[in-house]
Amino acid sequence: MNDDVEEVRRRLARRHHLLGWCGLLAFLRLGVFLEALHGFKAGFYLDLDQKVRREMWTLAHAHGTLLSLVNIAFAAGVTQFGSWTAARLKLTSFFLLDAALLFPIGFFLGGIGAGESDPSLGILLVPFGAVLLFSAVAVVFWSGWK
Repeated sequence: MNDDVEEVRRRLARRHHLLGWCGLLAFLRLGVFLEALHGFKAGFYLDLDQKVRREMWTLAHAHGTLLSLVNIAFAAGVTQFGSWTAARLKLTSFFLLDAALLFPIGFFLGGIGAGESDPSLGILLVPFGAVLLFSAVAVVFWSGWK
């Protein structure tokens, strides 16, 4: 049984390392793209009536980058830290991976077709990502405490 948990730890650590580094690459590239939009004075991004789009896309970049780093940190620590069961490991992994997708995708979609004062409906993905992230952090804390 203990060997099963160790195998799940190793497998999930690899998965989170890959997703974390892949996400970091993608969201850093998004940041470069946003800086290029500034540099080229792209009206669809910089005009005053596009404030919500600019804010949503900046939040997508920031949250995507941060959650990629969270996944890398989880991968680095999951084999060393905490008292885990296979089910709790899988649940935490699911929560972290989905949060890492829902947050930035929700913010990015919220910027597409945004009005002058409100994001589009894509923003509704963000609260679901937040619940998953809070849940994952709580489970990691619980497993570390035990």
